Amino acid sequence: MKRVIFMCTCLAATAVAAHQGVQNPTVKARMDNMSAIAENVKTLGSMAKGQTTFDQASARDAALAIATHAVETTTLFQDPATDPKSEARAEIWENFEDFTAKADELEMVARQLSNSISVKADLGVAMKDLGATCKSCHADYRK
Repeated sequence: MKRVIFMCTCLAATAVAAHQGVQNPTVKARMDNMSAIAENVKTLGSMAKGQTTFDQASARDAALAIATHAVETTTLFQDPATDPKSEARAEIWENFEDFTAKADELEMVARQLSNSISVKADLGVAMKDLGATCKSCHADYRK
């Protein structure tokens, strides 16, 4: 689990650095959406590691926010806009159906977690499940 939490924390830090200098507003909106997902994953990871106190309502809110942003992902990527700072691969638009399915999977997993996280121990499963869905998409569609 420590590996998943570390990976999610690194993704959040990378996202912040990547946004500097983005010129295309469509790409910026996508990056902001992905950063919002990363920040909420970071919230869950921080609780899982004991860096912050576990709070059921905050954990569930973070998972729900991830689900909400996952829903927005498909819409934000419909336009194949580019920017030199973008980390999106052209494969997104070449295989948009699969990309959409992966965004839908993230939404489903996060929505389920938003209803099921009850105790700190639940965060281990949450981080594993979220990490797997993020990784499956990033492996294929992110530079």
